[in-house]
Amino acid sequence: MNYMLEWPHIQYLYWLILAILIIVWLRKKMYRPIRYRFTLVQEFFQQKIGTKHIYSKVFFFLRFLALSILAILIAQPRIVDTDSRVPVEGIDIMMVLDISGSMRFQDDQHDPRNRLEVAKDEAIRFIDKRGNDAIGLALFANDALSRVPLTMDKKLLKKVIEELYLGFINPDGTLLFTGVLTAANRLKHSKAKSKIMILLTDGEPTDGDMSPQVVIEVLKQLGIKVYTIGVGNDKPSYAHTMMGLSLVPGINREVLEYLAKSTGGKFFLAKNPRDMRAIYDTINALETSEQEVPVFSKWYDVAFSVIWFILALLVFEVCLATFVWFSL
Repeated sequence: MNYMLEWPHIQYLYWLILAILIIVWLRKKMYRPIRYRFTLVQEFFQQKIGTKHIYSKVFFFLRFLALSILAILIAQPRIVDTDSRVPVEGIDIMMVLDISGSMRFQDDQHDPRNRLEVAKDEAIRFIDKRGNDAIGLALFANDALSRVPLTMDKKLLKKVIEELYLGFINPDGTLLFTGVLTAANRLKHSKAKSKIMILLTDGEPTDGDMSPQVVIEVLKQLGIKVYTIGVGNDKPSYAHTMMGLSLVPGINREVLEYLAKSTGGKFFLAKNPRDMRAIYDTINALETSEQEVPVFSKWYDVAFSVIWFILALLVFEVCLATFVWFSL
């Protein structure tokens, strides 16, 4: 394990140190202790019979030390284990998203979002519900790309999805099985008992794509279950666009059903945004399995232990004032 001390709010500490130094300087310049004049006591000091006790300095030091440590705690010091691995209840999930040109069409006249925008919104909503799962992202169109490896950093993953746009990859094609194999490459080293792939597409594989049988065999060997989501209709249709009527290709239902069934998954058809949300909710009900996931933010707060030390200092001061120097 590799431990390091971290100060998340160290900027507050700088101002506190400055304030403490100013207070000490003002006390030294302006503070004047109260003095009582007694004839006999003054005579003792002149004859060097009396002595000055250090109890006031000890009390001041103990209080100053306690105050300084409390000030330091405002910076929230903590010990971070940068190599920590923690057990969580989760599964490994790769999201495989079609960003080909046909994803620009709308499926609901009352919803201004196109298919890609709906897919992005629902993917982010799904990610928010999978707090214990490692999730990655692969994209495909006329090429395939592993965009985000399996990660627990959901903020990064959601940011990448939000920034996706049509044309990120050459949109003139749908290399569906190439995209699936690219995602499988991210899952091949996973030690999770359950490995899931969620494939979302609105078209059918184009020429030049990989053989379905080869890809399915790889998925079986790796133990990857594929849930396929077909967006749109089974058959081609026409839609009104800025360029006039455009042909909207239909999905290849048989291919998607075959891929899902062969790997132990399930096929879903999303004809509109409401269907897509319901499908993601259904997939969200998947069973979880216990595993260990690398986490780079496991930390131990030291404040509680330090507060006990401060209390001990204050109790020590009270004991000195009550039982040792009470008569001074």
